[in-house]
Order: sequence, then structure tokens, then C-alpha cells
Amino acid sequence: MAGKYRYIVIPSVSNSTVPTLTRDQMVEVDRLMIDELGIDLARMMENAGRNLARLVVHYAPIGTASPVIALAGTGGNGGGALVAARRLAGWGFDVQIITTRPRSAYSGVIASQLAILDHLDVPIHSTDMPGAAEADTVIIDGLVGYSLVGSPRGRTASLITWANAQEAATISLDVPSGFSAVSESVLTPAIFATATLTLALPKQGFASAGEHLGTLYGGDIGVPASVYSNAFGIGVGDLFATADIVEIRSD
Repeated sequence: MAGKYRYIVIPSVSNSTVPTLTRDQMVEVDRLMIDELGIDLARMMENAGRNLARLVVHYAPIGTASPVIALAGTGGNGGGALVAARRLAGWGFDVQIITTRPRSAYSGVIASQLAILDHLDVPIHSTDMPGAAEADTVIIDGLVGYSLVGSPRGRTASLITWANAQEAATISLDVPSGFSAVSESVLTPAIFATATLTLALPKQGFASAGEHLGTLYGGDIGVPASVYSNAFGIGVGDLFATADIVEIRSD
């Protein structure tokens, strides 16, 4: 196994050159993608999960098939985490899934991702809590998305608290769970991410996330630049022209 995994090359851009989106603008982007362009949730989720899996490889120790624990809520972030888990399992990683709700609470595209993971014999746990993670484990945070209103509760809150207590690297999808793009603030509890792979464009209010955000990356989910320019007058240039993932550095 030695040398099997290598850090991927990720270009970087200045945050001063990357526009941000409000929660309402992101909702509209999703609507336009589905209703106007026919780029459905499954396609966007697949793009998000593939990029997330590649970023996990970037953070996994070289030379090991690191254990990966994917924390998956019932929304789109959970679906992206499940796609990433499927990809990683196919690449030889030791993957397990921890869900926030019983299987019956998952529907549509997200339920189909769970079914695929069943076929791959990836363990899925919906009632128990994970044990202590090893130092070389990578945790995927797909618990709660940008539309969070009110502090996380119940099993979601417990999983956030558990993840924060681990030494493992935690990679959040789109936003660290506990960050609300509605209020543009961090609620309690909230994930302290090692890295965040935000989708499409960064969310307004990220400056208030502080250490919760970790290293910020942008992930391409296939939104044409014309969507931003036509709907909001926002220019994104060639942000993802050379890579599906870019590091958005603070200057």
C-alpha cells in the first residue's frame, strides 16, 4: 500500500477575486440549474461528492488506505457526503457511514446513494455513535447545509460534538455544520473543520466563521458562469477552468 495515495495538486486563488453568494442567491442558483437548465440534483450531487472525495485523498496520510467516517444528514450535504464515501470505498479506503436519522427518513436521490453503499457492503449506522477515531482517520462533515435555521439539535448536535473531540482531520462540505448562511453566523454547536469545500461560490458571512472554516476550497458542481452573470450580474471568470477544486486563500 505504500505510496498508493498522493497529494493532489490544487491551484489557489485570492479570496479578493472570488465573489460570494447569499443564501437566497444560492437557492436561486439551485432552482435555475434544475428548472431552467435541466441539470438536476443527482448531477450536482455527483459533482460535489467526486470533488469532496478528491479533497479527502488530499488530506489522507500518504501510504495508507485511511479510515473514513462520513457523517450524513438527510439533505443535499448528506447526499454529497454519501457520493464521496462511495467513491472512496471504490478507491480502497475503509469507509463507514454515520447517519443522523433512521433509513426511512432518507428519500429520493439520497436514499438511492444509501442503497448503492449497501451493495458495496459499506457499513451504515443510524442509531449508534462512532467510537474514538484514529489519528489517521478523515471525517467527512455532511450533516447540515447552508439553510440551517436555529442551532443543531439531537443526534446532529451530538455528532458535531463528537467530531470536534477527535484528532482526525474533518472535511466539511459546502459549509461547516453549524454555520447558518441564513443568519451569516456560527451557531452552537458547530464543526471546527480542518478544511471546507464550498460548492459553486463561497457563502456570504464566511468571514464570521473564523476557525470553524479551516482551509477554504471551492468545488465546481457544473454551474455555468452565465447563471451568475444573468441572474445576479456576478462575474466569476475562469475560476474552475483548469481544476475542479481551487484553494481560496485569504490575502
